[in-house]
Amino acid sequence: MVSRVDLHIHSTASDGRLSPPEIVAKAAEQGLTVIALTDHDTTEGIAPALAAASAFPGLRVIPGVELSADFAQGEAHILGYFIDNTHKELRARLESMRNSRCERAREMISKLEGIGIHIEWPRVQEIAGGGSVGRPHLAQAMLEKGYIGSFREAFTDYIGRGGPAYAERRKMTPEEAVELILRADGLPVLAHPLFIDDWQAMIVELKGAGLVGIETYYNGYTAREIDSLRVLAEKNGLIMTGGSDFHGIDAGTETALGGADVPMEVAERLMALAEQRALRSAIALSSPCKTGDIEHNR
Repeated sequence: MVSRVDLHIHSTASDGRLSPPEIVAKAAEQGLTVIALTDHDTTEGIAPALAAASAFPGLRVIPGVELSADFAQGEAHILGYFIDNTHKELRARLESMRNSRCERAREMISKLEGIGIHIEWPRVQEIAGGGSVGRPHLAQAMLEKGYIGSFREAFTDYIGRGGPAYAERRKMTPEEAVELILRADGLPVLAHPLFIDDWQAMIVELKGAGLVGIETYYNGYTAREIDSLRVLAEKNGLIMTGGSDFHGIDAGTETALGGADVPMEVAERLMALAEQRALRSAIALSSPCKTGDIEHNR
């Protein structure tokens, strides 16, 4: 059964297999009504996705992004919903992060070469197709040459954190990612929190920075884990989101588009919060007197 909501999707703009218009068409064909395009460290797919959505009036496409962040114990990903994809600071930071991805990919290719795995940078670029280069593109190149039997093997044995060919790249802290999304008029949400050690403490800490939600409905989460996340969300006044984390690359292991069981009320709460924020911003901008004027006229 396919959910009508999927708030975590990747396209060829980063490391997915389908282009943004193909994502939109596939979602509409499968009967989804609300989706979010959340490519890694890029917003380049948003405009084509929104343009494609005009042909499917029954489908709502939410502009989003997934920012990579580092902290002492590892890595965290922050989803940003309803972002302004034309925001200058956001675009500049994302460009810097994409450049860092390229530098890291070349370093990892060099490390792979040192352990007898020979893949070429031009081929990795071809696989990326002009999108943001990611480790799945290296995995695809390794798979093509028969060095591995699956994408999972590439990460567990070679290019995952701690692997012999892993390399770091420039990132931001989780707090910086949350704050950047807020400045770009977005709603920051912690992605797949159960991948993080001591995720409860991180959620509380990031709420102080402006986090508005946590990804609660995610493939592989048990009913008990979902309940734990729901309780923590309610306790901290956070909304819940969910999605497939669809890439379309490894059909044997990854969740299909719409494959995570995400309740419609989750999307409705997210959209309601976005509308409330937009209304408050509009009222603030249209106010006839600024704070300074009030102080001056007292």
